[in-house]
Amino acid sequence: MQQLMKQAQKMQADLAAAQAELAEAQVTGSAGGGLVTATLTGGGELVALTIDPQAVDPDDVETLQDLVVAAVRDAHTAVGKLAEEKMAPVTGGLGGGLGGLGLPGM
Repeated sequence: MQQLMKQAQKMQADLAAAQAELAEAQVTGSAGGGLVTATLTGGGELVALTIDPQAVDPDDVETLQDLVVAAVRDAHTAVGKLAEEKMAPVTGGLGGGLGGLGLPGM
């Protein structure tokens, strides 16, 4: 039981460290070959949006709107990948259940 408690405490500490690292991370997504870039925090908050002047065409606002949406989606996908990368070492050992806790028969 002591061993199980130690493993649970270590997992909790590792999870907290991974969450803190993720919260401080920033990722960037882009669209239109880099004409529009969006930067999000690891928590998914949009913190920067850059639009190259070449992407601005007053007669074609719809394309710019699409590029902004695509860049934010790309950055959001990158946040998801980063979260998986940071959390996998902590949660991956569970094997979908409690098998990673070293309990007999699990």
